[in-house]
Amino acid sequence: LVSVLSSAIIVYRLPWTWKCSKLLMKFIHAGLNTIAMILAIVSMVAVFEFHNAKNIPNMYSLHSWIGLTAVIFYSLQLFLGFAVFLLPFAPVPLRAALMPIHVYSGLTIFATVIATALMGITEKLIFSLKNPAYSASPPEATFVNCLGLLLVIFGALILWMASRSHWKRPPEENAKVLRPIGETEGTEAESTMTDGSNADKSDLRINSEAARKQNLKLDEAGQRSTM
Repeated sequence: LVSVLSSAIIVYRLPWTWKCSKLLMKFIHAGLNTIAMILAIVSMVAVFEFHNAKNIPNMYSLHSWIGLTAVIFYSLQLFLGFAVFLLPFAPVPLRAALMPIHVYSGLTIFATVIATALMGITEKLIFSLKNPAYSASPPEATFVNCLGLLLVIFGALILWMASRSHWKRPPEENAKVLRPIGETEGTEAESTMTDGSNADKSDLRINSEAARKQNLKLDEAGQRSTM
């Protein structure tokens, strides 16, 4: 979840991907999230089987509670992401309304995964290190503590990239997504006016520009998926 989910979060934020088609990036984003979800399920099954084989109680620690919660909400996030943002059936106003929730929940799940990993490695050290104990700071403890610090730094960098506006995919490249097939920037409508007055043409250009800006706003709000 830490590595694959982070890749899915920033896949739209990499400048060299901005030239790729929006549909391709959506499939990459959804594919990475699907891989992360499959690996998370496999990992949870392995943990329960290991606990049962060793007669270790299940779901007793805070690490397990938060970890299971993260996986459940991640599965819901993945399902809603497919239904609303990947499939072409959801209306644009619905996408625009759900996009802030989708982004916020995705980043919250990622932060929760980092916290779960930190609690898990600490729990493992406390249970495994007996002689010398964890409190004696043996090399194993120092190594895993450094790993935890790297996880925090890595998570902070991903959240920073996901929250910076200048890292976002430029909406101008996707402005035509919301237009009906065959419709252009508005110049075709102007060209159909043969003998209209200058005032009428000016009004049409203003209306076309306003419609274009509205499309850009809706595209930025409802089409850029950051699961």
